[in-house]
Amino acid sequence: MTPGPRNLITDVPGIAVGQAADAKARSGVTVILPDERAVAAVDVRGGGPGTRETDALAPETLVEAVDAIVLAGGSVYGLAAADAVTAWLGDKGRGFGLAAGAPPAPVVPAAILYDLANGGDKVWGREPPYRALGFAAVAAAGADFALGTAGAGVGAMAGSLKGGVGSASVVGDGFIVGALAAVNSFGSVVAPDGRAFWAAPFEIAGEFGGVTPSQARVPPDDWGLAKRDPSPQTSTTLAVVAVDAILTPAEARRVAVMAQDGLARAIRPVHAPFDGDVVFVLATGHRALAEPRAFSLTVLGSLAADCLSRAIARGVYEATAWLGADVATWRDLPTS
Repeated sequence: MTPGPRNLITDVPGIAVGQAADAKARSGVTVILPDERAVAAVDVRGGGPGTRETDALAPETLVEAVDAIVLAGGSVYGLAAADAVTAWLGDKGRGFGLAAGAPPAPVVPAAILYDLANGGDKVWGREPPYRALGFAAVAAAGADFALGTAGAGVGAMAGSLKGGVGSASVVGDGFIVGALAAVNSFGSVVAPDGRAFWAAPFEIAGEFGGVTPSQARVPPDDWGLAKRDPSPQTSTTLAVVAVDAILTPAEARRVAVMAQDGLARAIRPVHAPFDGDVVFVLATGHRALAEPRAFSLTVLGSLAADCLSRAIARGVYEATAWLGADVATWRDLPTS
C-alpha cells in the first residue's frame, strides 16, 4: 500500500479540488469537482449536521450521480456556497437533465461546519461571503491544493488545536482511494500523553510527523485536547472519499458507512450530539470490482477508512494559526 503521487484525493482520476478563503472572516470553502457526474452517497453520524441535498443521495431515490460536493465554514451561511457552485455548473451546461429544452439541474450536495465564534469578522449584513467564495473555489479547481489552514478548514479547530483541511490517498488492491477532510472536531486528534496522533498506526512515510504511536492506557473520561466548552452544534468533521471503482449508489453508501470508521480511528471522542460529522463518497467509475463483489467492496471500504484517518491527521499536522491569534497548533506541542 502506497500513497498516490500527490498523496491527495486528486490522485483519483477525474477528481479536482478548488478552495477559497476570507482571511478577515476566518472562514472558507472547499469544492470537490469530478470531471463528469459521479455516483455518490453519504453517511451522517454527528448529532448536529448542517447539510444540503443529502436526502437525494439515498440509494432508492431518482438521482444516482452528483456534479460537485461543497464543504464550507460559516454554519448555515456557508450553504450559500453550494448555490454558487450550482450556478457555475449550470452555466457550463452540466447537471441532471429533466426535460428537453430546459436548463440542466446540477446536483450539488453540501455540508457546513461551525466557525462563527472564532474571532473573525462576521459583520457581513445581507452579503455573507460564501456565495463569492463558492464561485472562487470552483473556478480554482485543479489537481493541487493547500492543506491545513485553507478552504473550509480556515476557521476550524480540532479539539483544542488548530484544525484544517487534510487529504491523503492510497493505491492498493487494484484501486486508487483518496480522502479529504475538514477537521473541526470536538474530540482530540492526539493521545493525551504527548503529540502522537490517534491515526499514527496508519501513517505512511512520515506524512504527519512520524511520531511513534502512543502506548498510553487511556481511561474512558480522559479526552486529552478535546474542546473544553462544547457549545451545541459547534463541532464537525466533514469528509469526502473518492474511489476509481464502478459502484452502485447502494455500494457507495456502504463505503461511506465503512469510511466513518476513519473518524473513530483519528478522533476521540467522535459522533457526539454536538458534532455534525458527515462523510460523502464519490465513485468515478474507472475500474470494475472483482468477484466476489462483496469482498472487493469490503477491501474498498477498509482502504477508505484508513485513508480518511490519515487525511484527518494531515489536516491538523499542516494547520497554522491565524495571523496574530493565540491559537495552539500541533507543532506547538512539546516534543517530549
